[in-house]
Amino acid sequence: MSEATVTAAPSLDPIVLARLTGKLGDTATISKLCATLGDVFSEFLPDMLESELGFEVAVSYAGFETGKYGPLIEGLGGAMAMCDASLRDWCDRFTLICDSPMIITLVENMLGAVSDSIEDPEARPLSKIELDLAAMMFDRISSVLKTAVSGANGYEPFLGHAHNAETRKAIEDGSDNEHVAMVNMAVGIGPVLSTFHVVIPQSVLLKSKISAPKAANAPKTRVEWSERLGEQVRRSKVTLEARIRLEAQTLDTISRLQAGDIIPFNESGDVRVEVNANGRNLYVCEFGRSGARYTVRVKDTYGSEDDLLQHIIG
Repeated sequence: MSEATVTAAPSLDPIVLARLTGKLGDTATISKLCATLGDVFSEFLPDMLESELGFEVAVSYAGFETGKYGPLIEGLGGAMAMCDASLRDWCDRFTLICDSPMIITLVENMLGAVSDSIEDPEARPLSKIELDLAAMMFDRISSVLKTAVSGANGYEPFLGHAHNAETRKAIEDGSDNEHVAMVNMAVGIGPVLSTFHVVIPQSVLLKSKISAPKAANAPKTRVEWSERLGEQVRRSKVTLEARIRLEAQTLDTISRLQAGDIIPFNESGDVRVEVNANGRNLYVCEFGRSGARYTVRVKDTYGSEDDLLQHIIG
């Protein structure tokens, strides 16, 4: 009697398995769902933003992309603000992304710049204050999203911290390999054209019923938005750096300095100190002491309050 030959069962193709388990949809279905969601953003987000900001904002659907969570987001490159979010009874994790020119332009407009005079800003990582304002924009985007999807039962979205794309770390639970769809939206503020993106797992999107809300939530007035913006700017912590000019030394002397050696200040009277933030000079100060602590006393500024805010934010 011959030995029975044991043959391993053929493994199922991962793509086929993902389709059978509802984790991956066909292109036509995903396209329709993304376009419907894009239409909701296009219809409701401009009115919300314009009533709050006081200037025209154009929003339009710009297509969609599909892929794995991690590679799709990494493919966008840097110089973008993003946050992971969740909405109870709908999605445990979706991601909101704004490119940096959108946030920079928003800040400039809110601080009094005229839209037509603003040039297209260069994409760059955002400062801490700009990220605080990006979080406000994510809140508006997520509030429109919440009204468009059924099954959330009136819960509010939970938003993680806004951060630069460069600081994003891969998720170790395997969700970065999840099949997702990315809804791309174009945003026009004056002459500046920018984008934001909403990344949603296909397993969630395929189960969603997307429809335009019957009535938009009553938006905040421009005054309320401006007050909140001003409060956010003034509440944000900024790292200050004080620089004191030291007496000139020869290269030979500098190379021989040891721990405990003393380098005199350049001035013999009141020592001039320049205080800056983000590389921008803010104040002219004098050096002093208060008890056991060294201090600087402000003597002059490099501009008005608005000028200082612009320098710090940029």
